[in-house]
Amino acid sequence: MAARFPTVAALLLAGCSMAGCSMAPDYHAPETAAPPAFREIEGWSQAVPRDAEARGEWWTMFADPALDDLEKRAEAASPTLAAALARYDQARAAAGVAASDLYPTVGVSGEASRDRVSAGRPLSTGTARTYDNFVVGGSLSYELDLWGRVRNSVKAANAEAVASGGDLASAKLSLQASVADAYLRLRGLDAQADLLNRSVAAFERALKLTDTRHSGGIASGIDVNRARTVLGNARAQVSAVANERAATEHELAALTGVLPSEFSLAARSDMLDVPDIAVGVPSELLQRRPDIAAAERRVFAANARIGVAKAAWFPSVGLGAAGGWQTTHGDLLKTPNTFWSLGPLSALMTLFDGGARKSQVRISRAEYEEVAANYRGTVLGAFQDVEDAIAAMHHLETQASAQGEAAEAAQRTSEIALSRYRDGAADYLEVVTAQTDALDAQRSWISVQTARMRANVAYVRAMGGTG
Repeated sequence: MAARFPTVAALLLAGCSMAGCSMAPDYHAPETAAPPAFREIEGWSQAVPRDAEARGEWWTMFADPALDDLEKRAEAASPTLAAALARYDQARAAAGVAASDLYPTVGVSGEASRDRVSAGRPLSTGTARTYDNFVVGGSLSYELDLWGRVRNSVKAANAEAVASGGDLASAKLSLQASVADAYLRLRGLDAQADLLNRSVAAFERALKLTDTRHSGGIASGIDVNRARTVLGNARAQVSAVANERAATEHELAALTGVLPSEFSLAARSDMLDVPDIAVGVPSELLQRRPDIAAAERRVFAANARIGVAKAAWFPSVGLGAAGGWQTTHGDLLKTPNTFWSLGPLSALMTLFDGGARKSQVRISRAEYEEVAANYRGTVLGAFQDVEDAIAAMHHLETQASAQGEAAEAAQRTSEIALSRYRDGAADYLEVVTAQTDALDAQRSWISVQTARMRANVAYVRAMGGTG
């Protein structure tokens, strides 16, 4: 046995020297075109990977303590985020399972028996015999990773774990943006409700004035009915806004992991200020978007799995070893009772499988092409998201300025028309038209301001957060 050991060791060392082999193609991340600047801004900087950086508490740019509290509650209790975290833990555990194949499997065993052999057994001395048999030992088995099957499996699993981490970051950013977007919509609805309630009060006073004039024979019944129509429409809009606010409040409850019946936010009439936000450059987008980083890691994993599939064309080589103590009586753990074996050094190779291995390689290559195309699609979608958000911020700012001027002018027209009606210089149709235009213009201004704040949130989401 001692004479054979150098031969086995030589084979083992030869196998280890070949362990650098890998059947996976050389990896190159799919190329994507990144413009030097977004359409509406200028600037460019050299890309430095930053997808692992913290996204920061970007929502504090709105300077609203209620929003800050909602974001913290959502991160702590959101079922969506908890599910994403569980998927990340699964991916990391799967990577650990794959990495375990890099090491030998070691086992221990013990056995105790009492046996009797017959007198008529082959090569018997003519007498029966009864004896005890005690065995304690261990075994080791190890696959020599000559063709990189195990190492490529580990690379693929590790890349999937990193990609799952990107999915977790994307889920977290998406949750934060969803909470901020819903909250801003809620505050916009509060501002509209306040405007409508003030308008209802003004329309009630106008109806009272018209009714008084009608009683005095100054105004017609048509004027009274027009005043009632404007008032009724305004009251109906109050109810519509209240319904929309309730649904938005329920949405926030779900995002923060709370039952709608246990969640409420007090109404506020003041509008939040639209914050100034610095617009980045395309290179930062590719650096920071966690979904882009996750998609690229999945391309790497698919590339490694091609190596796993190709390794099946070569023999699987394994090494075994065993040793322990065996005795039929007396002290078991004595040197004369030891036994050991090194081997077998085994090799197993499939000669014919009906094209299964060839098809598996083709499957793995097709999977690579799929995830590579998904990666390019993710990058293109990311640039679209950012361009959309930048365009919205730019054009909504211009729209808000024009809409604000329109709202002020419409309000002045409404006041002048009502004054002219009191003086008998105009009929009530002029008042109704002016009041309706003023209310619509003011509601439109609130909607545009809300859209501007939501565009800022969309930009942060599109750029992968701010750090």
